[in-house]
Amino acid sequence: MNTEQANGKMKVVVGLGQTGLSCARYLASRQERFKVVDSRQNPPGLHQLQAECPDVELELGEFRETTLLNAAQLIVSPGVDQQQPALRKAVQSGVPVTGDVDIFAHAVDAPLIAITGSNAKSTVTTLVGEMAKADGVDVRVAGNIGLPVLDLLREPPASLYVLELSSFQLETTHDLGAEVATVLNLSLDHMDRYESMDDYLEAKRRIFQDCRQAVINADDAASRADLPAGVKQWHFSLDEKSASEFRVMQIDGERCLAFNGEPLLPVSALKIAGDHNVANALAALALGHAAGLSMQGMVSALKAFPGLPHRCQWVAEKGGVNWYNDSKGTNTGACIAAVNGLGGKGRIILLAGGQGKGADFSVLRGPLSAHTKLAILFGEDAAKIKAALENAVVTMTVASMEDAVKLADEKADSGDVVLLSPACASFDMFRNFEHRGDVFMHCVKELH
Repeated sequence: MNTEQANGKMKVVVGLGQTGLSCARYLASRQERFKVVDSRQNPPGLHQLQAECPDVELELGEFRETTLLNAAQLIVSPGVDQQQPALRKAVQSGVPVTGDVDIFAHAVDAPLIAITGSNAKSTVTTLVGEMAKADGVDVRVAGNIGLPVLDLLREPPASLYVLELSSFQLETTHDLGAEVATVLNLSLDHMDRYESMDDYLEAKRRIFQDCRQAVINADDAASRADLPAGVKQWHFSLDEKSASEFRVMQIDGERCLAFNGEPLLPVSALKIAGDHNVANALAALALGHAAGLSMQGMVSALKAFPGLPHRCQWVAEKGGVNWYNDSKGTNTGACIAAVNGLGGKGRIILLAGGQGKGADFSVLRGPLSAHTKLAILFGEDAAKIKAALENAVVTMTVASMEDAVKLADEKADSGDVVLLSPACASFDMFRNFEHRGDVFMHCVKELH
């Protein structure tokens, strides 16, 4: 009997949902005693937990201080804010805190590629996974992209793991030790959870803890970190004059992706559109190269990669107007990237709005005034966006996605681009960003 069992203490999974359920499965597979607590009376995953772990202790409703203070360890799900009073008190009292990512990192022997950033995490993570497959590597992709990392331990071991990690996941990550880590970019996000941009940056930069190599966005000073001298650094940049190993360069008048001054493939060969996706391609190449993937395999995967749904996804062309679904653009940085990326394809009619998460929408003024002929706004924070864009962009406000698409259709001329890139979360009107994008695409397809 170990000390924890002897003194009656047990591990406590804080927050159920997809991640909490995976933590419970993991602990049950190791025959550990544990308890699951959730502040909701009917949290997602509850019935599945009761079916798979019928003997597990459950506490639902407001967190109980005594439970958290007497835990052997708190395994906190990323959706749970550690500033909740009972949880904060337990943490301040010295109760050990961890998360699923730390547990996973200690349980596997294969190298990890760890990817975070305000935007493009899923695109780059998926792309690196495809590059590894093209190179014949037995790879698994998981994390914030959909599959909880601990569920990977139910499968045979892989040769390489590629993990997308959010700032929420990184809050409980103390000893990641990735082979290669990156912060792709940083822009204001989740200011409803963090007290300041510095707190958000601090969470993101935890990804570099004990990493052996780092990939740095040379175009984004905020994404850099102070790293020990022994950490090998690779850089990527859209600047043709940059000294970065992975950058864009001109060859016979054509922009190309290049490594150390040697062209790899023309930008025109990419299926993914916009300069932000050029940066994503360079980041993926840098990550894969650092992990030992071949250039040949990576370039072949890059040529074939179509991009991800709801991320600057081309939907249709109607009457000379091209429609794009960037519903995953849930913050201002993502919206700016999409607008700048598609600005060369025509004047943009932007569809935006939803829950702003405390964002400063004034940062949209410059990019939108350069590329946008109209912003059609909807949702909970439409009035805030309208006020922030006053005298910079023509705005109109509507009540629904259907109305937004119809109005965009009326206002668009041949050669224009209609872009859904909301700069906001979706939960005021939709189940999630996928649902929002699906509704948008359905409305576009219904147009005559």
